[in-house]
Amino acid sequence: MGRLAQTEGLTDIQREIVSTVRGFVDKEIIPVATELEHRDEYPTEIVEGLKELGVFGLMIPEEYGGLGESLLTYALCVEEIARGWMSVSGIINTHFIVAYMLKQHGTQEQKDHFLPRMAAGEVRGAFSMSEPGLGSDVSAITSKGVRDGDDFLLTGQKMWLTNGGTSTLVAVLCRTDEGHPEGTAPHKSMTTFLVEKEPGFGEVRPGLTIPGKIDKMGYKGVDTTELIMDGLRIPGDRVLGGTTGRGFYQMMDGVEVGRVNVAARGCGVAQRAFELGVDYAQQRHTFGKPIAHHQAIQFKLAEMATKVEAAHAMMVRAARKKDTGERNDLEAGMAKYLASEYCKEVVEDAFRIHGGYGFSKEYEIERLYREAPMLLIGEGTAEIQKMIIGRRLLEEYRSQG
Repeated sequence: MGRLAQTEGLTDIQREIVSTVRGFVDKEIIPVATELEHRDEYPTEIVEGLKELGVFGLMIPEEYGGLGESLLTYALCVEEIARGWMSVSGIINTHFIVAYMLKQHGTQEQKDHFLPRMAAGEVRGAFSMSEPGLGSDVSAITSKGVRDGDDFLLTGQKMWLTNGGTSTLVAVLCRTDEGHPEGTAPHKSMTTFLVEKEPGFGEVRPGLTIPGKIDKMGYKGVDTTELIMDGLRIPGDRVLGGTTGRGFYQMMDGVEVGRVNVAARGCGVAQRAFELGVDYAQQRHTFGKPIAHHQAIQFKLAEMATKVEAAHAMMVRAARKKDTGERNDLEAGMAKYLASEYCKEVVEDAFRIHGGYGFSKEYEIERLYREAPMLLIGEGTAEIQKMIIGRRLLEEYRSQG
């Protein structure tokens, strides 16, 4: 383990967990990731191994069978997993967001019913906000939940579900206008529904269809899907928290920790790109010496390492702030923005260091080059992050003039 991206002030347990995950990544993920990615194959054995390590229950409280760890511990584990293969961290992230939303906002019955099985990895989570006609404009969603006796009937089309096929529990955001007078702000008439389903594609329960995997440039292995609801009947006790109209706030709370996760993924991918670049630079010779001895390459390595270190520090700060119970949307937005941008730049520099070989599918950097762009748009685009950061800064530094 190199000198970069070290985290001060960890407990012995945190260090042991992160070290165990890093060992698993080096042994079980890195050797097979590129081959599985090129085949777009779901990493079943890797996921089983992570279930055995307890990663799926990392932040679920001990009373529900989880490890009860902090967001920081989780983020450091995600950083390690993304260093091996970013797609695997995506499989865990959506599961973790749904578990977090249940822990924070679920009724006692919902926690008792779902969290122990989620901690064991038996129930696997996905969450769904986006729709085909909108991206970051969550307030414009059109999917509807209409009360029918004690149940709700859900209708609409959702987009970009990570784990859409393999998940068995999906947190779905829909508009529910009941009890809200006309003119109510859109975000106050949204509800999160907990939708249980069978894994797979096609009609996975009456009124619910997962059409198939979306073919993507990168981020392969993990299934990204649409979700189509046509009169999907959901019992009233599967409204997250038991009360309608709270869905927007619940989802935004989940996305806030998700942004720390995306920052951690950016850190992990950037670390791996740096490792590949610095290693290749010492093996490749030109003009009678390793290219690492050329000043142009040393400058690249210096910039790459500085970016890896800076992104890691911001990610750790955002996680620690959330762990104290404080509002961290400013820090999470900054960390996600910086880590994803720096990740793209570090990957590109490593790609350039590889020269022509970087374009070859034989070399791992080719995979990273296709994976990094997803971080620029996942959990809110860079532009959305800057908008959040700007608004929060104006709140903090309101002019007294």
